[in-house]
Amino acid sequence: MFNQLPPVVKNLIIINVLMLLATQVFPEDFMKLFAGYYFLSPNFAPWQLVTHMFMHGGLMHIVVNMFGLFMFGSTLEKVWGSKRFLIYYMITGLGAFFLHFLVIHLQVSELLEAMDPEIADVVIREGAALLPYENYRDPDMNQLNLLINSGVVGASGAVFGILLAFGMLFPNTELMLLFPPIPIKAKVFVFIYGAVELYYGLQNNPGDNVAHFAHLGGMLFGYIVLKVWQQKRNHFY
Repeated sequence: MFNQLPPVVKNLIIINVLMLLATQVFPEDFMKLFAGYYFLSPNFAPWQLVTHMFMHGGLMHIVVNMFGLFMFGSTLEKVWGSKRFLIYYMITGLGAFFLHFLVIHLQVSELLEAMDPEIADVVIREGAALLPYENYRDPDMNQLNLLINSGVVGASGAVFGILLAFGMLFPNTELMLLFPPIPIKAKVFVFIYGAVELYYGLQNNPGDNVAHFAHLGGMLFGYIVLKVWQQKRNHFY
């Protein structure tokens, strides 16, 4: 069955699995090098805009994302062709990165305005060296460190973009949920998923380590791309 997958979906899955295996062998090195970091972080590098979407935090993370890529991406690649599908995948992944760090930037800016510049500089420079279980006693310093020096990983943004495209192209296709096991139309599923992500994103729960706005960014940029393609097609005809 794997050999019957369209080429882009198949190769994306292979790359993601290889990156996860490499992360298990060199956990700290790979995460600091290829996860996506805020531009003020000492760990930031330009290539992370792309590489972060091939990194995952663990087995369940990659299984969920690759299952979504397999289920919905395969259909889209067969309909669009490999080139257009890859372009869409990359744009939505980059869009997810952009929206996520736009929200981070707004939060960081607010903290920096209320913080002594010398203290903020210490957090930015030294915070990246702290171990995951270490933090600052001052809540603002700790929050600033988490925002700047926590990396974002995963193909979720692109997968959410794929989910949106599937819902727009095949709105009345019935999907079978696992929990609860009931059928639901693709357009309803996409709407509910988007609404849930927006709700949790606006909650801004400090204990929530899911990049909800990255998911929404993938859907938003996916919607824009689809509308642009639709307008070009209508203009051509």
